[in-house]
Amino acid sequence: MKLPYKERINNVKPVVVVSRCLGFEACRYNGQMDGCNLVEKLKDFVDFITVCPEVAIGLEIPREAIRVIKEDDLAPLKLVQHGTERELSKEMYEFGEEFLLSLPKVDGFILKSKSPSCGIKEVKIYKGTQKGSASVKGNGLFGELVISKFPNQAIEDDGRVKNYNIRQHFLTKLYLMKNFRVISESMFIEDLVEFHSTNKLLLMSYNQKQLKILGSIVGSHGELSVQRVYEEYEINLALALNKLPRYTSNINVLTRSMGYFSDKLTHREKEFILDTIEQYRQSKVPFSVPLYVIKSNAIRFEEKNLINQSFFEPYPLELDNVTDSGKGLNK
Repeated sequence: MKLPYKERINNVKPVVVVSRCLGFEACRYNGQMDGCNLVEKLKDFVDFITVCPEVAIGLEIPREAIRVIKEDDLAPLKLVQHGTERELSKEMYEFGEEFLLSLPKVDGFILKSKSPSCGIKEVKIYKGTQKGSASVKGNGLFGELVISKFPNQAIEDDGRVKNYNIRQHFLTKLYLMKNFRVISESMFIEDLVEFHSTNKLLLMSYNQKQLKILGSIVGSHGELSVQRVYEEYEINLALALNKLPRYTSNINVLTRSMGYFSDKLTHREKEFILDTIEQYRQSKVPFSVPLYVIKSNAIRFEEKNLINQSFFEPYPLELDNVTDSGKGLNK
């Protein structure tokens, strides 16, 4: 017997690949282990697969630090052990290819920031092996493979997720892609219709253009095969979630949501809600505050079209934490 849509997606945890040094094993180059608040919180909510590419290719703990080298624009990335100048690029690429190919269906990655193997975006890439070489920022070798082979998944590092906005986006994408994975396993068109309907406001906050495209794809199920509809939907869903939503888009969706019950509010109640949204606009309160106000009124007035929207709870509330790295809550 087919379980209801919500019951099926709630019964499955996201699968997340995580750097092993982030709270699982003291396997960093210096023999230490790093902590990550988000990883600790997620331990009860996701199924983790841990990996340490450097240990996997035979490096010891502790070990000589390694560097990413790119001598010119046309040269490939190289992984070189600083001091010994031993090159490890071939071993890292071979391990990465084999490991990533062997994975089950995964929904996201949390990788060690600035690591020459795992890091993304903030890794120092040196122009040469000599001391004092200039450097630019980019991806580690294993991190680069992850990004190229999993373009639709939620991928972040432990440094970036200290930022409230980035962390919220990561969790939203992680759970949305997990839910899509669950319904993709059976490919019932009615599941996709419900998925799209439930996530409509959330997708509107991310990308209104892509929301329209996704709606058209759902509506084309009479012309295309169900498999093709799902394939097209996944591609465009990932495009919709490609960037963090702008705070102005969030405000637009909050205001639209208020329209469902505004005629039932007193003048003072309307003023209070609008003032709360304005405080969010001015970065005086986090997004969760006006979101909670709108949701509480949706429940109060039994607005079923709003209550079931993932916009109000895209991931478990227990994972929400407004403490921040200081880089800004809203913008």
